Amino acid sequence: MHIDILTLFPEMFEQVFATSIIKRAVAKGRVCLNVHNIRDYSTAKHKQADDYPYGGGSGMVMMVEPIDRCITMLQEKRPYDDIVLMTPDGVPFSQMQANKFATKQNLILLCGHYKGIDERVRKLFVSKEISIGDYVLSGGELPAMVFCDAVIRLLPGVLNDETSALSDSFQNGLLSAPVYTRPADYKGTKVPDILLSGNDKAIDQWRQEQSYERTKKKRPDLLK
Repeated sequence: MHIDILTLFPEMFEQVFATSIIKRAVAKGRVCLNVHNIRDYSTAKHKQADDYPYGGGSGMVMMVEPIDRCITMLQEKRPYDDIVLMTPDGVPFSQMQANKFATKQNLILLCGHYKGIDERVRKLFVSKEISIGDYVLSGGELPAMVFCDAVIRLLPGVLNDETSALSDSFQNGLLSAPVYTRPADYKGTKVPDILLSGNDKAIDQWRQEQSYERTKKKRPDLLK
C-alpha cells in the first residue's frame, strides 16, 4: 500500500510513523508512507498556504492552489483509489471502513487546518470525507494518524498473528470478550475456570457469550 499525506505540519507525523506497528509495516515493505508539506507547493513569496475567507468572518482558509499542485504532481506518478479529506463533517470512521480501505493500493490523505479548506478542493479532488468523531480538533493531522494506524495494522504480514485482528472489537459488530494472562490468581481475583480448561470449543462459546453480554451492557446501540 502507498499512502501520501498532505499537511501543513509534517513534523507531527515523525514520531508516530517511527513507532510500533506502523514502523514494523514500513520495515516489512507492507506500506510506503510519504508526508508532503503543502507550503512547499505554494507559489507565494513566503510560501503562504492560507488566506482570509471571502465574505468575511473569523479564521483562515487553506488555499486551493497549493493543494492542487501537490495532488496533481502525485497523480502524475500513480493512480489513486481515493483522495480522503479528514474533516469533522465527514462520514464517521468505523472498523468496517478500515477493512475496506485496507484493500486499497494507493491513497491520499488530506489534512485540513484552520477554519477549513477551500470548498473547491472537495469538488475537484476529494472522493471520501472521514471524521473520527463529533468534535473539532486543530487540524486533520491526528485523525490521519488514527486512520493510518487502523488501516495499516490490517495489511497482510503486519501483525505477527494475523488472526488477532479478526477478534478485535467491532470486527463482527460486537465488542471483544475479556482477556486474561498470568498469574491465574491475583490478589484473590481468578481467571475464569473455562479459560484454563483446554476445551477450545467451550472457550470459543464462552468468548462469544461474553462478547455479546459486554456489548449489550456497554454499547447496546451496536446490537440494533
